[in-house]
Amino acid sequence: MSEQFSQIRAMLAITKGSFRAIFRSPSAVVFSFAFPLVFILVFGFIGNSGSGPVYKIAFDKQTDSTNALYDSLVASKNIKVMHYASDKDLEADLVKGHITGVVKIVKNPVAGALPPYLFKFRSTTASNDRIPQFLSLCGNIINKVTNAVLGRQPTFAAIAVGKEDIREVREYKTIDFILPGQLGFSLLSAGVFGVAFLFFNLRQTLVLKRFFATPISRKYIVFGEALSRVMFQLITSITILLIGNLVFHFTLVHGFLTFLELLVLSFLGLVVFMGFGFVVSGLAKTESSIPPLANLITLPQFLLAGTFFSIDVFPAWLQPICRILPLTHLNDAMRKVAFEGAHLNDCGLQIGVLLLWGIAGYSAAIRVFKWE
Repeated sequence: MSEQFSQIRAMLAITKGSFRAIFRSPSAVVFSFAFPLVFILVFGFIGNSGSGPVYKIAFDKQTDSTNALYDSLVASKNIKVMHYASDKDLEADLVKGHITGVVKIVKNPVAGALPPYLFKFRSTTASNDRIPQFLSLCGNIINKVTNAVLGRQPTFAAIAVGKEDIREVREYKTIDFILPGQLGFSLLSAGVFGVAFLFFNLRQTLVLKRFFATPISRKYIVFGEALSRVMFQLITSITILLIGNLVFHFTLVHGFLTFLELLVLSFLGLVVFMGFGFVVSGLAKTESSIPPLANLITLPQFLLAGTFFSIDVFPAWLQPICRILPLTHLNDAMRKVAFEGAHLNDCGLQIGVLLLWGIAGYSAAIRVFKWE
């Protein structure tokens, strides 16, 4: 008596064969492993070397802005004043070292006493490498204002900064920003390029058509090929996270739990991006047309989704576009989980946007997908 055909067993056989084929593909290894690891190594060795000669600051809401010192700080080419819609956003950037600190200029509470103003400053240990240089710069600016306004009299403002004004926080290293971006881009590249080339070649070589001659269901063919891609990319994610954590001390706030949550986000991101790959494979007429179509999806996200630097550096008109990209939300969720200690249930907005992109991607893929 012949053994009953098993769809699951057939799917696993397809998965096994496809998984081996991925490891034999130089492009898959380069884009999934080598490419993101090169950037992680480069930025990991660079470390947190500071933000250069321009210091980003914010002014306290109680700052007296009607004096020469305030005007001089705003006019300085070495100081960039940041504006925040909420105190929460300001504190978040302060904790991460995205701004050097918060300046507060107030009149001397003793009427008629000198100096006429007090220069107060608060920051966090995330900006330790910039604080001394920034305060030295401010001292020079105060001296120039004193000479211009008071002549030879005592200083225009006294710098009042104590140990209690520099709050102790967890160090936010360059790798804490770079690694999630590179992991996200690795998932995007694998999902789009990997799936597009894979299914186009299967269709062109009539492999899919031969599958139709077997009892295996179409959905199990897709599941089998997709499962091999997911397994391969999760191995990539594990490798990147382990190298980042063990070699460059990438922050995993809650240890192994954070590691698992990052893998869940990696899985979700890959599944969404694979939908774009199915769309490309369905639209492509020839193999040479796949890279241009895939780059239309991947390149804008590589540049605009916060892979290398915050999207806040872009012009205001461009930032809304950046914030709707799926890779932006995947990167944001990974950074919140890895460094800020958030959990998956705290990333509802990011996960929701990814799911919406997934629905849109697979809806389009169904309409354009071709089996032969």
